[in-house]
Amino acid sequence: MALKTLYTAQVHTIGGRDGAARSSDGQLDVQLGSPGTKRPGTNPEQLFAAGWSACFEGALSFAAGQAGIKLPADTAVDAEVDLNVDDQEGFILSARLKVSLPGLDADTAQALVDRADAICPYSKMTRGGIAADVSLA
Repeated sequence: MALKTLYTAQVHTIGGRDGAARSSDGQLDVQLGSPGTKRPGTNPEQLFAAGWSACFEGALSFAAGQAGIKLPADTAVDAEVDLNVDDQEGFILSARLKVSLPGLDADTAQALVDRADAICPYSKMTRGGIAADVSLA
């Protein structure tokens, strides 16, 4: 099956966790700071949390539209991303989403969350469903 690319984000990063990142269109221009430091800037874990939660809410909206359900105006997705380390694998991420759909009955809300989890590309990535390549420039 051939993939159809809908969009490609291009970001140039210098200085690693204590550097800066800028997108090719200039819409993203952030200072980076390692977690737990007092250095100004965001960190990759916060950026991932923002990306996944935003994408997931978009998938919720798509799933609700398919089901003919109107999402509550105060729908929200909270993301937590942990940077972990162990002696065998080194650095590892773990992450969680908490979805709030106030006013929807529990069965409907769970069905929408399950469908959104199946649709959201970030959720697929957390299950190993991303094609990735790392190469020397």
